[in-house]
Amino acid sequence: MAFPEDVLSGDERVVMHLHPHWKALIRPVLVTVVAIAATILAGVFINQVGLIVVGALALVAIVWLALWPYLVWKTTHYVFTNERVLLQTGVFSRNRRDIPVNRINDHSMGQTFIERLLGCGTLTIESAGERGQSVLSDIPHVERVQTALYEIVEADRDSHSFDDDERPAAPAK
Repeated sequence: MAFPEDVLSGDERVVMHLHPHWKALIRPVLVTVVAIAATILAGVFINQVGLIVVGALALVAIVWLALWPYLVWKTTHYVFTNERVLLQTGVFSRNRRDIPVNRINDHSMGQTFIERLLGCGTLTIESAGERGQSVLSDIPHVERVQTALYEIVEADRDSHSFDDDERPAAPAK
């Protein structure tokens, strides 16, 4: 499920488009493997009624514990553009938060030891507004993302600052 480009303004360009880190898919893959293995073993060791019960339970486990988390992962978008940060989630319903770059006051990243090994982390964006902080979990290559966000914010500030020739004259006293 690709991010819809039609939500972008005319001169807005995508700098980064991310999904949560692949570590979110470890459990769904393990559940699928275990469910298939249990069904195969059930076919070898128990009767047909038991096989149907184990197969049905395996199917429920795959849909609930593997397919659903995959769909959540696939429909979670972290989009960084030259004008804003878009956070979009939702499989059936959709939630989206836009943080204009010029409203970002601060951003920080954190990683646990395991996250450092896996190459992901948490990015916290503090913005001027009602909601304050947005915490983005499981960001792949969080160090690079934070650096890119810094560059986006600074480029936005530079584009809105005045050169000495363009600075308005001070009012006369």
